[in-house]
Formats: sequence, structure tokens, C-alpha cells
Amino acid sequence: MTDIKIFTTGGTIDKIYFDAASEFQIGEPQIGGVLAQAGVSLNYRIESLMRKDSLELSTADREQIRQAIQAEACPRILITHGTDTMIETARHLGDCGARTVVFTGAMQPARFHVTDAIFNIGFALGVVSSQPPGVYIAMNGRVFDPAAAHKNRAAQRFEPD
Repeated sequence: MTDIKIFTTGGTIDKIYFDAASEFQIGEPQIGGVLAQAGVSLNYRIESLMRKDSLELSTADREQIRQAIQAEACPRILITHGTDTMIETARHLGDCGARTVVFTGAMQPARFHVTDAIFNIGFALGVVSSQPPGVYIAMNGRVFDPAAAHKNRAAQRFEPD
């Protein structure tokens, strides 16, 4: 039995940078390696829905994410997503029924030596395992309602409205 279903969509957490001019592409999802290295013993399945920077996500992409969640039997879902439009996608989901859906991401790629990705993934696992049904954002050690949160780009963190 699967405890948590993980959908990956790309974003900074999976970025690979090629030069100082910030040329990048979205690489393989990093969450599997992070969870394996941490010795996570939950039963989880990972499915990559897309590999996009969140600024490139369309309404059709958001609908694909929503449909994947609706089709998933597992009631606890973690989604890795780019931080720039994470709130927009979370709001797009609407009512997810009896599912607990948690979005997380990173300000720095998981491949970097200094990154918030590992902490955010671990924190999000705790949130998806403990919160009642609903849609949440788990970033910077806090849990947010997507309807009442925003990304503070200058401070590199999410904040309540």
C-alpha cells in the first residue's frame, strides 16, 4: 500500500544550471534521491507529470495536475512545483475531496550544495502525513493556505497575506 503519492512538475528544485548566465533546463526529479539518502521508510510512489519552470505552466498544465490528483486513489499527495506560480496552481485545484495535497519546492536547486530543497521536502512529508484533507503549501518551515499566501521574492520566502 502506498502511504504518499508524489507528483513532480519541475521547477527550481529539479533545475540544472549550465553557466553563469543562468542557462538551465529542468532535469530528472530529485525527490527520489533526497528521500533515499534520508532513509525515508514511508511507502511512496513518484510520478513525473512534467518538467517545466513554473513560469511556463499553462492553464492546460494546471488542469493536467488537477486531473492527476483526482484520478489518484492515494489520499495523501505531495507535489514538487516551482515556487513562482505554486500558489496559482494550488488555487486551481479547487476541492480535492478527502485528499491531503501539499505543494513544496525550493529557492535553490536540490543539486546545489546549499539548498532549501532537502528541508522543504522533509517538512512537506510531515505536513502531508499529519494534516486533514485540504490543499496546503509547505515552505520555509510553515504551512500556508494557498488562498491566503504570497511569495515574497525579495525575502525569498512565502508569507501569509
